[in-house]
Amino acid sequence: MIISKPGKHGATKARVECAGLFDGRNRSIMKPAADTLLVPLINKRRCQVLSVSGKTAQVMDMEDFSTFDVNIPDDLKVPVEPGKEINYWKIGEKVLLRD
Repeated sequence: MIISKPGKHGATKARVECAGLFDGRNRSIMKPAADTLLVPLINKRRCQVLSVSGKTAQVMDMEDFSTFDVNIPDDLKVPVEPGKEINYWKIGEKVLLRD
């Protein structure tokens, strides 16, 4: 985060640089330093892979035992095979498989 000095007619500005969770693109946000930003709530959990068909896997959450389908990303380093446990992130309604 970079904070600039206040100008003659303005307030102090803050520049926040971040990377997108879903697309990896770099983004830059400039706001007055007194403003607040919305921060995504990321729920990190574990799941067990039940079945794999193509680029989609059916997984079961290890805490509440709910099942759902999720897309398998190309850059996932861990092999997705039935019976394995892997991590996933739940961000709002979207789900991402992680290493």
